[in-house]
Amino acid sequence: MLNMNLNQSLAIPYQVDRWQASPASGVWRYPLEREQAESGHVTSLVRFDANSYFPEHSHPLGEEFWVLEGTFSDESGDYPAGSYVRNPPGSRHRSFTRDGCMIFVKLNQFSAEDKQWVKVLPESSVWQAGLQGYQRLPLHHFADVHTCALYFAQGGGVIGC
Repeated sequence: MLNMNLNQSLAIPYQVDRWQASPASGVWRYPLEREQAESGHVTSLVRFDANSYFPEHSHPLGEEFWVLEGTFSDESGDYPAGSYVRNPPGSRHRSFTRDGCMIFVKLNQFSAEDKQWVKVLPESSVWQAGLQGYQRLPLHHFADVHTCALYFAQGGGVIGC
């Protein structure tokens, strides 16, 4: 298990040697938290080299990702930097990139009852002004779980969604 105490704040300094090869050629993972070797609760950065792909795979308890760089693609479309995608429990896809990309991804963290697909592209994003000088982009909510992105123009503290 890696960084699975969710009640504890954690800062991880970047170390270039922490990138790990994935089972797919040209796809690299930078683990941030991991419950088990190839299953369970996972959060990581994933880097795809140009013209690389990850074969069709399932997400038994869902997947969500934010595209940080480049364009990430699957059979449902192309997602440029700034895109958020949420694939619900039981979903499947084949992911690839033409020019290379990096995503922040969380796996296996959804309620099995939450079946909503969400795709938020940069051009359709509606950011809301916050009270403390930040902007908030609502992404998804189910029961008591709320997912959003926060943008702080000049620093700022941690604020809930």
